[in-house]
Amino acid sequence: MNLALTLLNDAFFSAIPAVGFAMVFNVPKRFLPYCALAGALGHSFRTLILHFGLPIEWATFAAAALVGTVTIGFAKRHLAPPLLYAVAATIPMIPGTYAFNTVIALVQLTAQSQVSPELTGAVISNGLKTVFILGALSVGLALPSLLYFRTRPII
Repeated sequence: MNLALTLLNDAFFSAIPAVGFAMVFNVPKRFLPYCALAGALGHSFRTLILHFGLPIEWATFAAAALVGTVTIGFAKRHLAPPLLYAVAATIPMIPGTYAFNTVIALVQLTAQSQVSPELTGAVISNGLKTVFILGALSVGLALPSLLYFRTRPII
């Protein structure tokens, strides 16, 4: 029961920035509920996978692939480009905390006269996590479209 409430809470609070960024990107009003649905579905799926112990990079990849697949369905149904929904839906999964911690540790590292191994480790760890999460978002979002819109068979 606690997991279900966590997923509902996560879905609700991730749909809000998805709609907000869809409005910033001038998505037509009739498509906003689908952007919210895709954003809520992707972020809550990532939370569900994280609950079962998968690392955040792989969970983000799976959630972005799910968003890519769902938005292809929305695009076919409404005759709109899939990125109309997908870009706004993946915005809530951007690793802002890791990027912020990377920059803060980097600023603290440059302000010191000696190199601190703890700050160096924090910069490397948070920086690599940020890069891998962003890579997982982009590849996971592009992969369903690459497989669906192929002109030649895979094999």
